[in-house]
Amino acid sequence: MAVVELRQLRYFVAVAEELNFGRAAKGLLIAGPSLSQQIMVLERGLGVRLFDRDRHSVALTPAGSALLPRARSLLEQADDLQRLARGLAGSQPVRLGYVNWLPRDLIARTSAVAQVNVDAWVAPSHARAARVADGSLDLAVCGVRTEDLERHDLCGRLVGADLLYAVATGKDTGEVPARETDVLLDDDATSWLSWNVYAEDLARDTGARAVRICDGGVTGPAFFDHVRRGDRPIINSPKGQTTVLPPDLVQRPVVAPRIYWTWSLVWRRGEARTAVLAVVEALCDGIGDLGIQDPDVWLPDGDPYKP
Repeated sequence: MAVVELRQLRYFVAVAEELNFGRAAKGLLIAGPSLSQQIMVLERGLGVRLFDRDRHSVALTPAGSALLPRARSLLEQADDLQRLARGLAGSQPVRLGYVNWLPRDLIARTSAVAQVNVDAWVAPSHARAARVADGSLDLAVCGVRTEDLERHDLCGRLVGADLLYAVATGKDTGEVPARETDVLLDDDATSWLSWNVYAEDLARDTGARAVRICDGGVTGPAFFDHVRRGDRPIINSPKGQTTVLPPDLVQRPVVAPRIYWTWSLVWRRGEARTAVLAVVEALCDGIGDLGIQDPDVWLPDGDPYKP
């Protein structure tokens, strides 16, 4: 039994309404010969001739006239099915995880397209990516590399970027070259995996000094204690970007190069839910490169947005 495609039924209805292959093809945005061929395929599949046509006119055959209302009904049912599916997809909340950074206008950007439930569970970037891959989250804002996306079969788009700075003692708030800074690596590889890999690359590429710690002091009060005990400014991690500094410490811009950490919005490759994809577009559309393509910027090898 021949399979009749909805596309062919749409072509049939369009020609029946126009009674002109040229005008119908123009309205369908396809070539005239292609439309004529598809109508002939449909006629062969149905076993009846739908149109009487010559060089000057097109007319419905009795079979075509009899089948036209049923074809319109089938197309209306197909459209209703698609609308229902979109409604069902949109009615399910989109589950979004993050590490510590989210777009400030998240609600404003997404409220018109989907209900977004933000997961409050605290987890590092590599754990967030894994939860998207296993389906326990639909989306996550996290720091990833190209190899992470490939390993978890994820897609990713740039959604944000942090320009990292150094924290130091004293009163000097001037620029400090990256080679004159320290960067902390924590022995807890489970919690700090993404940061440790980033920090190792940073030290290798810029000459910053890598300092190993074992107290979770990449951020928080322990981080400030490391700054106080050290003799060089220490690179602040993305998790500490919005933390208010104690009054005895200062923030210093890092230069030569300027150091960025990128945030990606990630989702499963092959994701079909309309609401999830709509949130991706709402959050990432118009973001631009956020300055990370400038020539004096450092990004680690494997960063999805490194030039």
